[in-house]
Amino acid sequence: MQLTTLQKQEIWENGYTIVRGVVPQVMVDAARRAINHSLGEGMEPGQMQTFRAQSYCPEVKNTPVIADLFNKTPAFALAESVLGEGNFRPAGGAQIALRFPMLRDPAPKAGPHLDGMSSPTNGVAAGTIGNFSMLIGVLLSDLPEPNAGNFTVWPGTHRSTAKYFEERGADAFLEGFPKIDLPEPVQITGKAGDVVLCHYQVAHGITPNSSPNIRYAIFFRVKHKDHDSHHREVLSDIWRDWPGMQDIKKENAEQGR
Repeated sequence: MQLTTLQKQEIWENGYTIVRGVVPQVMVDAARRAINHSLGEGMEPGQMQTFRAQSYCPEVKNTPVIADLFNKTPAFALAESVLGEGNFRPAGGAQIALRFPMLRDPAPKAGPHLDGMSSPTNGVAAGTIGNFSMLIGVLLSDLPEPNAGNFTVWPGTHRSTAKYFEERGADAFLEGFPKIDLPEPVQITGKAGDVVLCHYQVAHGITPNSSPNIRYAIFFRVKHKDHDSHHREVLSDIWRDWPGMQDIKKENAEQGR
């Protein structure tokens, strides 16, 4: 299964694309079962901030039932179609990202971030540029409406952040989220089994959950095999890790886009 030219163009323009029905329901159910079993064993209240920032169910997140949502579904080939075959390793695990209903009214708005910027709870060491190549989200629960803990993107900001780092240098990453103009955010809706493929540098966040349901999702962070050797440069040269996008890059350059 490959991304279509239209889907690649969506990544070029907006920084992300959505592919419906990628993960079979039987695998969704198995992952949900493992997560719910873990939740039933109880969670340490003092660890909740860390769970939100890193992963819930830490004893489950690196097991095959989670990793196989990427490694043994068409999601892997979709990533290969833009990052190239053999250019990244199979996932050893993933972030289990749950969003529980909140009672606060009105709910706060979602705020944008880039992964890999250090915070007190996310496990990224201060002074570290923790970037990668592609973020892949797998919905494990239906998400038909907004404001239900939706994964949220600010379309086109991969280009704005690239310009920001080109002008200020890679060390500007250590100063926090880039000071850029933001478009209107888009809340991702869909069904369990849908997959969102994002360029690393598109601004994203999570809306508060005003629904009665827990939002279940899994996030894989995929890194091109050569990424570590040029991880500072790709902050401004954002398609360097994406050989499958070079034809789209050339076409858009020829058309002045």
